Amino acid sequence: MGSGKVTSTSEPSDFQGKRVVVAGLGVSGVPAAKVLHARGAIVTVVNDGDDARAREQAAELEALGITVRLGDGATLPEGTELIVTAPGWKPDKPLFLAAGKAGVPVWGDVELAWRLRGPDAAPWLAVTGTNGKTTTVQMLASILEAAGLRTAAVGNIGVSLLDAVLGEERYDVLAVELSSYQLHWAPSLRAHSAAVLNLAPDHLDWHGSMEAYAADKGRIYEGNRVACVYNVADKLTEELVREADVEEGCRAVGFTLGTPGLSQLGVVDGVLVDRAFVENRHKNAQELAEVGDVNPPAPHNIANALAAAALARAFGVPATAVRDGLRAFRPDAHRIAHVADIDSVAYVDDSKATNTHAAEASLASYESIVWIAGGLAKGATFDELVTKSARRLRGAVLIGADRALIREALARHAPEVPVVDLDRTDTEAMVQAVTEAKRLAQPGDTVLLAPACASMDMFTNYNQRGDAFAAAVRELEA
Repeated sequence: MGSGKVTSTSEPSDFQGKRVVVAGLGVSGVPAAKVLHARGAIVTVVNDGDDARAREQAAELEALGITVRLGDGATLPEGTELIVTAPGWKPDKPLFLAAGKAGVPVWGDVELAWRLRGPDAAPWLAVTGTNGKTTTVQMLASILEAAGLRTAAVGNIGVSLLDAVLGEERYDVLAVELSSYQLHWAPSLRAHSAAVLNLAPDHLDWHGSMEAYAADKGRIYEGNRVACVYNVADKLTEELVREADVEEGCRAVGFTLGTPGLSQLGVVDGVLVDRAFVENRHKNAQELAEVGDVNPPAPHNIANALAAAALARAFGVPATAVRDGLRAFRPDAHRIAHVADIDSVAYVDDSKATNTHAAEASLASYESIVWIAGGLAKGATFDELVTKSARRLRGAVLIGADRALIREALARHAPEVPVVDLDRTDTEAMVQAVTEAKRLAQPGDTVLLAPACASMDMFTNYNQRGDAFAAAVRELEA
């Protein structure tokens, strides 16, 4: 960790008369355009699409006096002094290349929110990682609330950051989920404390390489004041801490599913313990909660709980609030959600496992599994996932456009596992998949939907896919 002191600017930026381009309509673009316009900026919104929804949003903004260009997201308007982009716009878009040549800065909505904070703004406890971000941030918010603090889960989840920093409600601290896209466009963000939960290949088509993806994730540590929280089992996260330029006195704090070392949180005899935020941590440890207080107590979810606890403890939260907050937490739907037990077989919906890293964590949570998998692979390969999970597999049922990639990995690394390959990509395929999984399962097994793929080949999103699985399971019960 670098020890160069990094100062943060909390004075709101002056946008009066500034020519600002907002790139992209939608969830972040519309509010950003409104906020900038209200502060006196001369705003032009550019958008690639020109569909009915875009025209509706454009009309709303044009009524305020904001210029909107639909179907033209590539051209840099003359005189542009700043671009505020939707997080999903790729860095290699012509608009940004032109901005680079013209020396025009590009911010995301997170950067805009950071710049607009008032002098008494709530500090940010920030979380990123390939998987587990949303759960960890929700756990963190639950712990902070249990400590009596005014907080909200914000960012890439729940309340938008612009609403959080500009709304009337006053917060003591914010639990902030940040994606790699958001971090890429947030150069001056400086969190109180931050965590990178894990790193695995994802969104490489957007970032261009694993190195660029990791570097963007690592931006979350820049300028941290109190703690950089990393995953002891994931050396890449520790390397990002070592490379970060932080404020003097900021500490590296690890979390582990094993016995914690010095300046770490971990697990001892079924108890979550803290050896980082205690007096005389060379000899002492503080009990925080029991493994049974984590819902559900799957290994990767215990890791999420430890990361949330580390950030909360960095903010000075007492141990009892960690316990109470974890007990009060309820995970979102489609995250290792138990649907039913039928004939002594458990049916579990982890439709949110949209990449191999998430599916690996899900598969590691059960001993004997009939695995329902497949969808859009997004360039992923499945050999490592199958190799690590093979001994747990009773069988596999494959659906979706890229199921052949999983079938071939199973043939290479788990040839003894029976595989049902459903040659269909319609939404009703889930009913057949669940029926085939029931046929393969034996008492004590878990039928697990952990697709390791995106859902858009068959479903609107992973929520619809999980709902289809749960509906199919309920049909079995009928």
